Amino acid sequence: MRILRTPPQTSFAGPKTAPTETMKVPKGLQPLIDDGVIDEVIRSLKSGKEATVYVVRSGTHLRCAKVYRDMAQRSFQRRAQYQEGRKVRGSRETRAMSRSTKFGRREQEHEWKNAEVDALYRLVAAEVRVPRPFGYFNDVLIMELVRDGSGDPAPRLGEVELTPDVAREYHAFLMQQIVRMLSLGLIHGDLSEFNILLAPEGPVIIDLPQVVNASGNNAAFAMLERDVNNIRATLGRFAPELLQTEFAREMWALYEQGELHPGSQLTGIVVREEPPVDPGSVIQVIEDAREEAIRRRLGREEQVG
Repeated sequence: MRILRTPPQTSFAGPKTAPTETMKVPKGLQPLIDDGVIDEVIRSLKSGKEATVYVVRSGTHLRCAKVYRDMAQRSFQRRAQYQEGRKVRGSRETRAMSRSTKFGRREQEHEWKNAEVDALYRLVAAEVRVPRPFGYFNDVLIMELVRDGSGDPAPRLGEVELTPDVAREYHAFLMQQIVRMLSLGLIHGDLSEFNILLAPEGPVIIDLPQVVNASGNNAAFAMLERDVNNIRATLGRFAPELLQTEFAREMWALYEQGELHPGSQLTGIVVREEPPVDPGSVIQVIEDAREEAIRRRLGREEQVG
């Protein structure tokens, strides 16, 4: 495995070097320092539309602190697709969210932020390789810092060049992880080369606030297929035979039949059922086309005449 690039925001020397200057504590993390949850903010690791992630020290441990942003109202329509089918606290909250009242938007915001926390605890218990959570405090998720063999933050899947054998190994492992998630009724919903980290033990799946309820979301299969095909396309660059696989359809068929479980062995081969060909219908189509051609020719001759 060869790292192609390491973005500046993810280069941190970890335990090997001590910071020469103390970083100014972000507003969202100050209460956690005051309460003794964390001891020090080392640096910013990643900043996105949903959250900013910091490397923090808690006692002798380096961890991540994910500070969720308060999203503008315009973002809720996009999130509705992911939130469909999720359980909320009660009928009052459900009605408010459907009506998009001020209280409803606040509940929607609360539900969005808590979805990742709840998913991480469930996935860790199911032995899915995700960052281990250590607690959720006032819109801040404290979790494991995924590192490479040198102690630096682990690179993303899209930042490395792989041998065909390693690409096949990672693909098999990630399909297994997706099966484990789906066995719990969960779909990542936004899985790609950008939210899979490569630790020494292998891939780690991150970023789950948009996690989808497989049984209650009308777009569940489409999201599952997109997740699976994103991984297929990324790793298929190194092992082209992976591009011919159809794991999403196979695992979804088992899920719908109630036969999917964490240890399900998949082949990636799906035989698409095609309706039997009726020779009589084929002949009729040919005859209809022939008659239509004759009518058009006669029509042109009449216009010329």
